[in-house]
Amino acid sequence: MAMFSKACEYGIRAAIYIGQQSADGGRRVGLRDIATEIDSPEAFTAKVLQQLVRAGLVTSVKGPAGGFALTPEQQRTVTLRQVVLAIDGGQMLQGCALGLTQCSARQPCPLHYQFLPIRDQLNEVLRTHTVGELAGKVHDGLGFLRQFS
Repeated sequence: MAMFSKACEYGIRAAIYIGQQSADGGRRVGLRDIATEIDSPEAFTAKVLQQLVRAGLVTSVKGPAGGFALTPEQQRTVTLRQVVLAIDGGQMLQGCALGLTQCSARQPCPLHYQFLPIRDQLNEVLRTHTVGELAGKVHDGLGFLRQFS
């Protein structure tokens, strides 16, 4: 069961892959390479990357020497939470587990008190981990961005 939308999953994976490539000498990476490496349809990946660029989380340069990159500053500061917010918005990170608009401590849904600590822990993980940090794990072979059969 997926926690994020497919677009958000691809966005996180794309940002990490771009971060990994950018760390290797500031290399820019093209759309086709990104889509292949994260096992995502190219047209869908383009739309997701557009959202990340608009949010200022990924840098895009047009032209023959163009592509996508993360600046050293973006490597250090862009968090997974920012990527999730740019693509999926904050509903899952702030809202009710059942999608109720009026869920609160005064009017809790049946899962309210069980979901709160999970939501808080997820927010903490997303807030404290940067794209650059995770790109380093992939680079070091401590994590992967796609499954191999």
